[in-house]
Amino acid sequence: MNNNADPQAILLREDAQGVATLTLNRPAQFNALSKDLLNALQAELTRTAADKSVRVVVITGAGKAFCVGHDLKEMRAQHTKKYMQDLFGQCGEVMMAITRMPQPVIARVQGVATAAGCQLVATCDLAIAAEQVRFAVSGINVGLFCSTPAVALGRAMARKEAMEMLLTGEFIDAAEAARRGLINRAVPAESLDREVQRLIDSICGKSPVAIAMGKQLFYQQLDTGLESAYQLAAETMACNMMTEDAAEGIDAFMQKRTPTWKGA
Repeated sequence: MNNNADPQAILLREDAQGVATLTLNRPAQFNALSKDLLNALQAELTRTAADKSVRVVVITGAGKAFCVGHDLKEMRAQHTKKYMQDLFGQCGEVMMAITRMPQPVIARVQGVATAAGCQLVATCDLAIAAEQVRFAVSGINVGLFCSTPAVALGRAMARKEAMEMLLTGEFIDAAEAARRGLINRAVPAESLDREVQRLIDSICGKSPVAIAMGKQLFYQQLDTGLESAYQLAAETMACNMMTEDAAEGIDAFMQKRTPTWKGA
């Protein structure tokens, strides 16, 4: 286990058994995404993506909130278009880093997630939330349509359900978030870690090569036409079949034994 040396750092990291847990650590600010926190998160995601010892990434928050979005006080203090362009552009890069990295990323949502915090949940590959958690993209309530969160929500949820959240700014509970596809499941708070660990254990039992190739293909094909999507998928399947892990997995299945993965 490798813990972040500074408990006061705005982003904490803990490594254990192939899992890197990144904790947004601004509890007094409800883990608002300041520019410094975005910088730290982007750097850590980039570093982790290249670390073959990490099989799964978990993102969570310290304190009562998962993340309430951008730091509005900081934004008002730096009220220039250039600053805003840089801020929202950087936020988009953080979200893309999650999508591009080979490891699956799980949002462990222990508290409220709003605006860009809701965007972060929608962007993660998987998300488990405690039953009492609420979600909203509430920028519209202060005259600001949550345009960047709309990108992630529009891809995670049915369009009309995403638009309802974006146009009204109203909160939904975790059960409704699961129904709409924003999260995978809502569980009792005391079961949150157990359910996250269940997903981790399942993923870590699979071939890291197949997972990395499959995750890349999944997001690529979403942004292309049907014919091109099948072409991409066919090429990925062919490449996947040529890996040592696929040969080992098929042999193990036929021999009725547990496969031994070669790794990435």
